[in-house]
Amino acid sequence: MTSGTSATGDTAAARQAIDEGRTALGIELGSTRIKATLIDESGRALASGSSTWENQFVEGLWTYSLEAVHAGLREAYADLTAEVARAYGVTPSTYGSLGVSAMMHGYLAFDADGELLVPFRTWRNTNTGPAAETLSQSFGVNIPLRWSVAHYFQALLDSEAHVARVSSLTTLAGYVHKLLSGQNVLGVGDASGMFPIDAATGGYDATLLQRFDELASAKGAPTGLLELLPPVLPAGAEAGTLTAEGAAVLDPSGTLQPGAPLCPPEGDAGTGMVATNAVAKRTGNVSAGTSIFAMVVLERPLANMHHEIDVVTTPEGLPVAMVHCNNGSSELGAWGGIFAEFAAALGVKAESDQIFGAVLGNALEAGDGADGLLAYNLLSGEPIAGTDEGRPLFVRTPGSRLTLAGFGRAQLYGVFATLSLGMRILASEGVAVDTMFAHGGLFRTGGVAQRVLAAAVGSPVAVGEGAGEGGSWGIALLAAYTRAVKDGSAAGRDLGTWLNETVFAATAVEPVTPSEQDVADYAAYLERWQAGLAVQHAAIKAIS
Repeated sequence: MTSGTSATGDTAAARQAIDEGRTALGIELGSTRIKATLIDESGRALASGSSTWENQFVEGLWTYSLEAVHAGLREAYADLTAEVARAYGVTPSTYGSLGVSAMMHGYLAFDADGELLVPFRTWRNTNTGPAAETLSQSFGVNIPLRWSVAHYFQALLDSEAHVARVSSLTTLAGYVHKLLSGQNVLGVGDASGMFPIDAATGGYDATLLQRFDELASAKGAPTGLLELLPPVLPAGAEAGTLTAEGAAVLDPSGTLQPGAPLCPPEGDAGTGMVATNAVAKRTGNVSAGTSIFAMVVLERPLANMHHEIDVVTTPEGLPVAMVHCNNGSSELGAWGGIFAEFAAALGVKAESDQIFGAVLGNALEAGDGADGLLAYNLLSGEPIAGTDEGRPLFVRTPGSRLTLAGFGRAQLYGVFATLSLGMRILASEGVAVDTMFAHGGLFRTGGVAQRVLAAAVGSPVAVGEGAGEGGSWGIALLAAYTRAVKDGSAAGRDLGTWLNETVFAATAVEPVTPSEQDVADYAAYLERWQAGLAVQHAAIKAIS
């Protein structure tokens, strides 16, 4: 468990705001951490808390147990309130607003009594290939393997017994939101990872719903899909209030009181857009964690369907091209753990940021000999790379020089490889982005990852002050926006305008523009990386 505070301004004023409930609380369930962030009315982070968890590979599928969800929520919330007490001398009993975000997509299916029918199937699973292919061809819209509708249709194709009992489907954020509020709803951004959204109506695409029902009924589906999906809400809408039962989920001690309004639950893609102020057209963001994905808000529809690109929405419902890679910085993190063990064996205690600073600090100065080093971060299947499973690999040619700088460079280049492939497809479609905004802990290390990402996507990349806070800060901002709409202080402003004027007005970001040499170096690495995928396929076949 970790915690940290980023209180700014007058401590006494912050204490008063907390005591009076003039704050917003955001909770995000990420792939390795459940994090809670408390902000003031201007969006400044006052405190944070977190708990750690890990997915399990059970009977061939990646999952998290609902017991782990409940335990992680309690731990993260307790960590937050302990940090607030240490920093400000008060314990929160209420909030001005509250929001929940989580990993998008996946499969959470419940019966009429609200009982989970099968273990939660996360976005990481790649067993839905036949369903995704059938739906994509029928819809004329890319339906990725991880989307909820692909999971449900695959269960139909596989004649799974539980399908006849499905009464509702939701996402992880939707599940937690219902725990806290009793309301079965989704924010439009999260909903867009369950089923395609009609940009004109802001709801599920009616034509595609009818097409799905025709396919599904032929496979024995007992209920129309619309009856199973949660209702959709845009940013700023009210989505219930914290119930007494919901308060007890977070805080069994009874200190937290019911009544705080909740914003619509959102997916981690949407909160990443908010946290980086990338919700307007011609803006984009990259979120780097266990998975890595880029979001670009579109000016016009894509001309063609691409299996590497799926179209979701901003929390307000604007169409967004999403390049989603199942594998991100986990393998780099594992290597960081090895170096931490090595330091400990030498009697040196090193913090995580120190470890990564040492590994990546000179990565861009690797020099000659680094060209023979290749790193594959594929822990799981990666559709963009054409793999159904993952085998993390580090390979090199005999003539290469194995140095720490070269190793770090190869690993960092490998983190962004599949993302770069997807972004090149968007470029071929004429999609323009003025600046990409990046967030995630990977970008804390001295601007190195920022510069590599700029080379990988071929555009300027900016990292804001909230990069380390990530999605929990983003969902806290969405909660604050809902409160501002409700009390009139948003004054009719859309989300982008409110963010610009309330949260980011005084925020200075300095984009890094890639040099021609940076772009050329990355392109050369990517070419070698693609050619080396044959090694990845061989490893999958040879090593079970």
